Amino acid sequence: MGIFLLLVALIFEITFAIYCIVTKKNHKKIKNWIRIAVFIVFVILAASSVIVWSFRWIMLAILLFLLALNGTVSLIHKKTNSKPYKTSSIVWKSIMMILTFVFVLSPVIIFPQHHSPKVTGEYEVATATYTYVDKNRIEEFTNTGDKRFVNVEFWYPKNANGTYPLLVFSHGALGIKISNRSTYTELASHGYVVVSIDHPYHSFYTRSEDGTVAMVHSDFRHEFEKYAINGSYSNEEKYNIIQKWEKLRTDDMNFVIDTILQKSKNDNDPIYQHINTEKIGVFGHSMGGAASVWVDRERNDISAVVNIDGPFFSELVYKKDMDDFVASSKDFTTPLLSIYSDDVWGQLESSSTLIANNPKNEHFKEAYTVHFQGAKHLSLTDLPLFSPILANILQGGKADIDQYYCIETENELILKFFDFELKGIGHFAPKETY
Repeated sequence: MGIFLLLVALIFEITFAIYCIVTKKNHKKIKNWIRIAVFIVFVILAASSVIVWSFRWIMLAILLFLLALNGTVSLIHKKTNSKPYKTSSIVWKSIMMILTFVFVLSPVIIFPQHHSPKVTGEYEVATATYTYVDKNRIEEFTNTGDKRFVNVEFWYPKNANGTYPLLVFSHGALGIKISNRSTYTELASHGYVVVSIDHPYHSFYTRSEDGTVAMVHSDFRHEFEKYAINGSYSNEEKYNIIQKWEKLRTDDMNFVIDTILQKSKNDNDPIYQHINTEKIGVFGHSMGGAASVWVDRERNDISAVVNIDGPFFSELVYKKDMDDFVASSKDFTTPLLSIYSDDVWGQLESSSTLIANNPKNEHFKEAYTVHFQGAKHLSLTDLPLFSPILANILQGGKADIDQYYCIETENELILKFFDFELKGIGHFAPKETY
């Protein structure tokens, strides 16, 4: 819709400028009435939900209101043709107005209005956000001596009775906790309590309960770019930096899980009282998927794991004499579903850092492996719906798969997997390729 509105604005401004130049008149009265009419149409569209009000429309609404207000004042005071006609003035004003529309419509273009993926469960879903402070850890990204904090958001069945399995999500590098919001909503609608973690200074940004905002730290961003984009680390350096990254993430996940388990015993908040602490699943995207597999190795209370396009970093062993990686020889016994895009699937047999992910790995012989053909790395998140432009830039092009089909099918698979493993509902026999 943003591109359409911009085209309409461009056509109007250019056509009206040409009309003024041909007739050698300003036609300010006509323009004032048009501005008032456009604002009224915008209000009607917003009131009728054709335009779904959100942050993306704020700048356009302000501009249209100011133009309509100025037009109204001019009509009241009959200041319609007080200035002499000048072609240069008409052209200059048209250019400035076009540039203004480009600016105010940029949020609509970058973050287009879209409908949410389908939600099929019986429960209405509520959300809540909290900031947990880990008194046992000092924040390593700052020099203030502050304790490490972790922001979390819950998706859970609203006004429901009973207890429900707990699912803990970890986002990818430079991601945010709402990266797979449609997945959390779908799961919660079927009777799960889902908590998604923002890993401060690994996430693009995170906001605490007190309003404090922490952006991705430059050190981590540079490390990640050097690892993932430039590929300039040696294998030994890769191994060491992986250990550092994943320790921070697994420490965060362990802290969040332990905090929730403790609060379920002594906190009367309904969210905690709705959690079945005997049924815990973990899942994540990319680096968060790697952390989910890793944290399962560290705990004995996790009953199911979903890895979305992540490397099995926990299963890598660096051999100095070979200067390369080999897969761990320890069996992975927790039920595991791995979902891959083309970006990762195409490297499973060629990349040494993905050697443990290879479907032929005997130590993961009980795991389910699924490939979404035509999907790119970010197709397995909500970002291509929220911002197709950003997704295409970050992942190097547009995915061939339909995004709604991809995310809705992914959500369905994750739901069926957790239903089978945590609730004993139905059976789970996914296809290898979707």
